[in-house]
Amino acid sequence: MTTNNLTTLRWLTYMMFFMFAMTSDAVGVIIPELIGQYNLSMTQASAFHYAPMIWIAISGLCLGFLADKIGHKATILIGFTLFALACFAFAISNNFIIFVLLLSLIGIAIGLFKTAALALLGDLSPSNHAHTKTMNTVEGFFAIGAIVGPALVSYMITAGVSWVYLYVLAGVLCILLSLATLKVRFVAKPKAISDQPPSLKHTLLMCKDLHALGFSAAIALYVATEVAIYVWMPTLLKTYQGEWTLLATYALTIFFVLRAVGRFMATWLLNIFGWQVVMLVLSIAIFLCYLATYLFGVNAAVVSLPLSGLFMSMIYPTLNSKGISCFAKHQHGSVAGVILFFTALSAALTPLLMGVVSDYFGHIQYGFALATLFAALLMLAMLYNWWRNPAQLRLATI
Repeated sequence: MTTNNLTTLRWLTYMMFFMFAMTSDAVGVIIPELIGQYNLSMTQASAFHYAPMIWIAISGLCLGFLADKIGHKATILIGFTLFALACFAFAISNNFIIFVLLLSLIGIAIGLFKTAALALLGDLSPSNHAHTKTMNTVEGFFAIGAIVGPALVSYMITAGVSWVYLYVLAGVLCILLSLATLKVRFVAKPKAISDQPPSLKHTLLMCKDLHALGFSAAIALYVATEVAIYVWMPTLLKTYQGEWTLLATYALTIFFVLRAVGRFMATWLLNIFGWQVVMLVLSIAIFLCYLATYLFGVNAAVVSLPLSGLFMSMIYPTLNSKGISCFAKHQHGSVAGVILFFTALSAALTPLLMGVVSDYFGHIQYGFALATLFAALLMLAMLYNWWRNPAQLRLATI
């Protein structure tokens, strides 16, 4: 395969994640508009967040094997088709229930093309170290999309344009990516070295693998700490009345920017230090950011929570890469689906749990106490990973 073709495949993968992030991370800006437009409760409006996440989880687990069975290109194109159709349907709908159903279809589509894209990274990476650096770059483009999407929605609302056109723009981008996918030549589908073909049964059996479960659990803990920021931090900072009002106003944007910067720094950092020690140091820093919020309240949170974005930046893509790299290339789609299931499930349930705890005790600070517990568990998991290095043998032999 030519260098130009490989470069095109890399950029195709980068733009998939950019497109996905544009829609998924703009939900926090859209929800207040929905509440006002349809007279919804916060619980009802939160379906805009958890509905696609639940269907991403289901799609990843139940359909992730398709990337290994029918090939990366075909699976990506199926996902793109569903995604584009759902996005364009936003322009001809004006019903909240229909919007939630369309988001569910988008979740299924993302589960398809994201698992195939993650599997494709294995074909583009000559080693698990190169795989990790590429994964961080890919997630860097996701982080940029997470900045662009909310900014576009905010601009549209200010200009008097409906937020639904964000999805129309995403649909147009999806069509362009589909055309590029049709044109580019993919790496030949790797042949299985066992007599067990890719299937849902094979994926479910993979859930028993300790490496798949271990990395999935660690990623779920990380997602629990990250999603707490972009779903509930704005609510927490509404109570801030100190001198850093401007910082509180733009705290979420600062978080996303620092997360993007950190992911592009990963290539440099991982060339100098081992990934295990990097994960441990970063997880300790995240825990300290949450601990400061727990001990000193909103006056510390206005600085510590946005700052945590810099430390969070490398953890998800690195753990995701190492978890996938523990398996042979012909299994990458299936294991990516398993990891994506736990990722999306955590993203759906954690904000809900934080909301329940906060409602019960009467303040969002108690929700962040729960998030501090998740950060502590993540730190302990990374301490164990550094101390025992359980994936060393698998990563060295695959």
